[in-house]
Amino acid sequence: MTKLVTSAGMRALEQAAVAAGVTERELMANAGLAGAQEAWILLGTEARPVLVLCGPGNNGGDGLVAALRLGEWGVPVHAYLLRPRADDDPEWLALADAGIEYTLAEGDAGLAALDSLLARAAIVIDALFGTGLRPAARPLEGVALAVLDRLATARASRMAPQLLALDLPSGVDADTGYADPATVAADTTVAFGAAKVGLVTMPGSAFAGRVETVEIGLPAELVASLPIEAITLRGIRELVPPRPADGNKGTFGTVVIAAGSRRYPGAARLAAEAAARSGCGLVTLAAPASIQPLLVGFADATHEPLPETDGTLDAASARALLRALAGSKARALLVGPGIGTSDATRAFLQHLLAGLDEVEGGLAAAVFDADALNLLAEEPEWWTRLGLPRVLTPHPGEMARLAGTTVAEVQSARLDTALGYAALTGSVVVLKGAGTVVAAPDGRARISDVANSGLAHAGTGDVLAGLIAGLIAQGLEPFDAASVAVYLHGETARQVTDVYGEAAALASDLLRALPEVRKTVERT
Repeated sequence: MTKLVTSAGMRALEQAAVAAGVTERELMANAGLAGAQEAWILLGTEARPVLVLCGPGNNGGDGLVAALRLGEWGVPVHAYLLRPRADDDPEWLALADAGIEYTLAEGDAGLAALDSLLARAAIVIDALFGTGLRPAARPLEGVALAVLDRLATARASRMAPQLLALDLPSGVDADTGYADPATVAADTTVAFGAAKVGLVTMPGSAFAGRVETVEIGLPAELVASLPIEAITLRGIRELVPPRPADGNKGTFGTVVIAAGSRRYPGAARLAAEAAARSGCGLVTLAAPASIQPLLVGFADATHEPLPETDGTLDAASARALLRALAGSKARALLVGPGIGTSDATRAFLQHLLAGLDEVEGGLAAAVFDADALNLLAEEPEWWTRLGLPRVLTPHPGEMARLAGTTVAEVQSARLDTALGYAALTGSVVVLKGAGTVVAAPDGRARISDVANSGLAHAGTGDVLAGLIAGLIAQGLEPFDAASVAVYLHGETARQVTDVYGEAAALASDLLRALPEVRKTVERT
């Protein structure tokens, strides 16, 4: 997996580097050099100059170093300073001593000069603001806003310059991905030491372009121990369990899926087929008896017809399910897709919570999805009644109900929200949406870079929940199972929408494409 870092984590890494004998100037020199090298590569045979937009802080210092290095290599370069640097600023003094041309953004003349500089530039290096900016709390204004407005105009022109951002596109929050309205999308972002969380979190990821992570002298062992990661194919392949040639269905585990109701029988079918396609050995559908005939179209599942009240699960269903689990070899239990939120299903969930820890056998974890999450949200401190490891798979609305907050607050701090609720409840939390977050109770998290409106269709969450349960049945720990499932889910959506488009792709289409994607992560 690719390591990610928050602004606080980055400060800690820089402090550790200084404590180990690397000076702050050396870190800045390495960062500026890396930015200059990337600009050199992008420049190719282009004869037009490079314009470096330098802010007042360390990010601006990185830009000054990049301008100096490009000048030393014979590249025509111009530094544009948002504000004057301190007289004793060593990077500024070095730039001035080298005779690099510069302009200060002072008054109408400074801004007018910028228009001409942008028109001539082949590449613009954005070194205005880095990890210290909090645009949600303090929107960009004044000269900074005017500079970015002019940059946006230049980027929309026929001879638009390439835009290279140093560490972050200016206006993107390093921790949340929030982007100031004035933010200009980069073609490439050079991330120093480790990519920032905001670069893989919407909307920041939409402004980052291609992200290149470069070393700048931070302690390698500390970078390797960062608890937040981006989900990648290479990392997922390392998690997927091998499939021995002499294995049988018992080797790959059994999933029991408590799902469906008279109104929502399809949810159970989607989850069951996804679990089976994940690679588990056996799927058992525990659904209300009256809808079981609707589910036999998926011939690969076995069935556990449950008592019911008006086509929904109830307290008697829970007792029957607990007895069935005690006599089975199930490793994973999925609860929730399509069960509804009636008084009967509320009783079902309450009785299930009361009895799950008493089930003897090999049950490794439970996955709670959809309506089960809405019912849990009504149960004060529900987590104190369940010791079994579990995975929760909320979308932002369900997350808001669980956490007692609003959807807007969830979306403004997706990582923190998921990590906080995971720690509070001792659960793995899969916060779905653009840039799905997988959070563990111990503070680890993995983030998907997938943002695909093709997943904004009913039933796609049931597919994800089935995948998670199926992977747990195969022996993966809940955090790893959720991470692999999120990758499979997102990549399947990408392939499906490439064919059908994002508007017309349905949840059932994911199931048809899933085998090919599942094959790509198998160990060879």
